[in-house]
Amino acid sequence: MTASALDAPARPALRRRAGRGTTLTPGSSLALGIAIVWFSLLVLIPLSAVVVSASDRGWSGYVHTLTNPQTMAAVRLTVGQSLLVTLVNVVMGTLIAWVLVRDRFFGKRVLDVVIDIPFALPTIVAGLVLLGLYGDHSPIGLHWAYTRNAVTLALAFVTLPFVVRTVQPVLEELDHDVEEAAASLGANRLTVFRRVILPSLTPAIAAGAALSFARAIAEYGSLVLLSGNKPFHTEVVSVRVLTHIENGSPASAAAVASLMLIVALVVIVALDILQRRVSSRA
Repeated sequence: MTASALDAPARPALRRRAGRGTTLTPGSSLALGIAIVWFSLLVLIPLSAVVVSASDRGWSGYVHTLTNPQTMAAVRLTVGQSLLVTLVNVVMGTLIAWVLVRDRFFGKRVLDVVIDIPFALPTIVAGLVLLGLYGDHSPIGLHWAYTRNAVTLALAFVTLPFVVRTVQPVLEELDHDVEEAAASLGANRLTVFRRVILPSLTPAIAAGAALSFARAIAEYGSLVLLSGNKPFHTEVVSVRVLTHIENGSPASAAAVASLMLIVALVVIVALDILQRRVSSRA
């Protein structure tokens, strides 16, 4: 019997399974409807409201708000620092995840718990902690408060866990036999990591990087105390948005917010495309 004859009975079965998989049961339809409504209330409708509010002053008013030198300085600082911190998190987050999964040392479980502190700690408290360590009376001699270094520190603190927590479970599930097989064929540790481990981790790293960047461009609480909010120097977009609101210009605030929404979407989509391409090649 040929291979095509063996495969023939299986094809209709596969088609039937695919057909059954695309049919929603009444319970699934209800769950899907509830999920869409909930997602719309939390995400789609508020985002639409921001876009509509941003258009209140017309296209000329929108462009005038975004091309304001102070606004552009805040955007450049926020996006630039967020990209920098994301790159640092990709390297350090992957390294921390590797240490937590592959190494055994005293205090490992404590470190594993401490990693999640930035998730639970209010960001204004994080700013106060960092101000005490890097402020004018720094016990370690680093007086970085109210400088661009302070912005980097604050963003790095609040985004630390994202790459760690996305890479860690993937690293735990990797098959050690593949690494041992590559090593037995003469590959050194660097080659094994680059050719065997890293391709499997890239989708998780990209997902963590997207979360890290999105969190960084939206940060406010830890920067209020630490950065000093100096226009053209340490003022970030979130503070700029608040300034427009306090000055009675919600349309301008919405315009700046819509720009950051576009930036976040572009970066997240780019990382998602990278993740999918790497996954398809694996």
